[in-house]
Amino acid sequence: MSFSSDVKKELAERAGTGRHCQLAELSAVIGYAGKVSTYGETLYLQIATENSMLKKKFGLLLRLLFDFKEPKEKLSGEAVLKVLQSVKLWDDAGGCFRNAETADGLLVQQGCCKRAFIRGAFLAAGSMSNPQKAYHFEIVCGSDRQAQQLKDMINSFGMDAKIVARKKNQVVYVKEGEHIVDLLNIMEAHQALLNLENVRIVKEMRNSVNRQVNCETANISKTVNAAVRQIEDIRFIQAKRGLESLPDNLREIALLRLEFPDAPLKELGTYLNPPVGKSGVNHRLRRISEIAAEMGCEHGR
Repeated sequence: MSFSSDVKKELAERAGTGRHCQLAELSAVIGYAGKVSTYGETLYLQIATENSMLKKKFGLLLRLLFDFKEPKEKLSGEAVLKVLQSVKLWDDAGGCFRNAETADGLLVQQGCCKRAFIRGAFLAAGSMSNPQKAYHFEIVCGSDRQAQQLKDMINSFGMDAKIVARKKNQVVYVKEGEHIVDLLNIMEAHQALLNLENVRIVKEMRNSVNRQVNCETANISKTVNAAVRQIEDIRFIQAKRGLESLPDNLREIALLRLEFPDAPLKELGTYLNPPVGKSGVNHRLRRISEIAAEMGCEHGR
């Protein structure tokens, strides 16, 4: 089972304790996956999906809200009217289904109801990528207005949701790993949240180790290259004039560099009498490089 399916499985078994939250979630399920039709004078409502977890949630909400003991996948007659009126999708004046692109604002006024609505929308039309590969959370919307309402609802929790067009649909998405963790918490998918956090921790540790290794490798490479240039400069002076031509302090450090080609500057300084710090050693070796450059060494600096 995919990570996205795991999240939906957890959410399918969860519903708000308050009736207002349950209505908000039912509104999202119907708004994103519901199909209303008529045959003769009979009204029908069904959830157009093969997703068993969404059907399970639909049945759970109907039992909690209307005490439908054995809700069918397809409701008809008075049951449909009762459901549509409860989520404000029935036009009493016109006596017909109100095919609204957005949920009624009265259903999602409170923060807890917004949480429930987002949960229902994700169950009906959402998906998540495998966090081992990438961080991506999205919910597919059927219209611009529906997408804008959902985006605003998600961002009311401090998120950074965006909208992108995909074929005939508008997709509300979040890509920041930290924000996706927050969204799982908002939807109350606590087990999925823990699983995602574990993945994030491992990935961040791996990235941190890689950065440290790369940094250390770069530093080692820089040190080795510097030592190689220093030895070339010293050999050049030795061949041209001899190291005896150097002042005593420079000749001393030149001989030490030849004797300890891999030693870092700080270590070289400890071999001098009296000892010299890293900056002092670096200054002397730079002076040797300048002398080599004056003598025509292409490696001199």
